[in-house]
Amino acid sequence: MADLFDQDPTARAEAESRAPRPLADRLRPARLSDVIGQAHVIGPEGPLGTMLASGALSSLVFWGPPGVGKTTIARLLADETDLHFVQISAIFSGVAELKKVFEAAKQRRRAGQGTLLFVDEIHRFNKAQQDSFLPHMEDGTILLVGATTENPSFELNAALLSRAQVLVLERLGAGELEDLAARAEAELDRPLQLEPDARRALIEMADGDGRALLNLVEQVAAWRPDAPLDTAALRKRLTRRAALYDKSGDGHYNLISALHKSVRGSDPDASLYWFARMLEAGEDPRYLARRITRMAVEDIGLADPQAQAVCLDSWNTYERLGSPEGELALAQAVVYLALAPKSNAAYVAYKAARRAAKSTGSLMPPKHILNAPTGLMKDQGYGKDYAYDHDQDEAFSGQDYFPDDMERPDFYAPVERGFERDLKKRVDYFARLRKERNG
Repeated sequence: MADLFDQDPTARAEAESRAPRPLADRLRPARLSDVIGQAHVIGPEGPLGTMLASGALSSLVFWGPPGVGKTTIARLLADETDLHFVQISAIFSGVAELKKVFEAAKQRRRAGQGTLLFVDEIHRFNKAQQDSFLPHMEDGTILLVGATTENPSFELNAALLSRAQVLVLERLGAGELEDLAARAEAELDRPLQLEPDARRALIEMADGDGRALLNLVEQVAAWRPDAPLDTAALRKRLTRRAALYDKSGDGHYNLISALHKSVRGSDPDASLYWFARMLEAGEDPRYLARRITRMAVEDIGLADPQAQAVCLDSWNTYERLGSPEGELALAQAVVYLALAPKSNAAYVAYKAARRAAKSTGSLMPPKHILNAPTGLMKDQGYGKDYAYDHDQDEAFSGQDYFPDDMERPDFYAPVERGFERDLKKRVDYFARLRKERNG
């Protein structure tokens, strides 16, 4: 039998067409109108639909999670604009390959053929590599379409972003995934042997990822059970797709933001949900312990001074018990914070004091509150007229402790919530005494 590589191109193409192909490859759309989802981008009123209608396609960056069609849409754009499609990955490509790609694109341009260069994981390129695209984008050698799962504002150079339009691609909804599953069943020429609840569970397992769904469908279709499977049987055979989460990427910061804002918003149920989401995704509980302690300081503050102690105690409990038992202590702290009275008055006061200190950093303290350990310093007026507060009525002298050339500010403004309600009474009380004693 002749070796496959010795065959002529026609025979080789026929052999390749008979080779098994993954379901996702077999269902790859042939036209933009066949793409499921992303109507807000590729629809007639969307930015891509508008560009194609006007015949003015610009360089693009697709930002979105895996399996939502970034590569497929880029390939179809090349087809619909008669551009030569070139795909590279920033994970595997370096400077040498980029030079080859650019040179080949220049050759095609001289022959009258444009190039759509699709760069997957474009955020993996460093600044110099990203800069290398700029002259070729500007002179029309390439039309760049980058794809990234990370926030372009943080991961891509400003110069590159100024020359490309960022389009956000969204996770596929349950209805869109159902449409994709139905299309897969038509391609397979048989329905999935799943009860309705199990089918919904399959859709949930895909977690908005179309490619993941097709892989799951392909597995289920290969089982050929005697009767439709229920949800329990499905879950025994399939492993739920791990949540999309990168401890150094957007997923990490999005979830901690959701947790922090849920605590600040006094919603214990939402707070527990996002706390659990981070643990399920593999977040380090110690990181969460640090962050909830920060929440106690920033968002509860002196409205409930006990909140910090609760967080530190829960952290200590976790360190002694470890996972999973110690995680309950952290969860209890999260609930406590969500239900505690809220105040950022001390936080705001501290930041205002820092700003004032930065702008008045050369001003000396008033001489009356300075010590005078030498005769010379005493002659200079250090410590003169200082009033020892413990010797005054109600242990309060009302002296001015700010620099002489600085107008007295009001940094701390406690709220009428929690313990700060009592602190506000004290602030007002001392303000009244100060006014009385200073005439």
